[in-house]
Amino acid sequence: MACTADYIEYVCQQLSGLGIVRTRKMFGDYLVYVDEKPAVLVCDNTAYIKKHHVIDAMMKDAEYGCPYSGAKEHYILNIEHKDKAEEVLRTLLPVLAFPKNRSRTSKV
Repeated sequence: MACTADYIEYVCQQLSGLGIVRTRKMFGDYLVYVDEKPAVLVCDNTAYIKKHHVIDAMMKDAEYGCPYSGAKEHYILNIEHKDKAEEVLRTLLPVLAFPKNRSRTSKV
């Protein structure tokens, strides 16, 4: 089951205090970018964030799972608790990398 438009809109609203939020649709699900960093995978109306040592203590009671078949395990972000979700992402965002530029260069 893919994400619903209502759910992805809700996730973006909940994260709007963090910076510029945009989404990219991928195979029926979404990747949410915050200030151009890939921050949240939203699959089957569930928000997932990367497991990282900087948030391990904050997420010790969180559920976890794989957003799609073959993916690494991620924390499930309880997006309904806006303040907690923002706190976790404010901690995680500085250590997340910007996506690599995928522009193609020709070799001669």
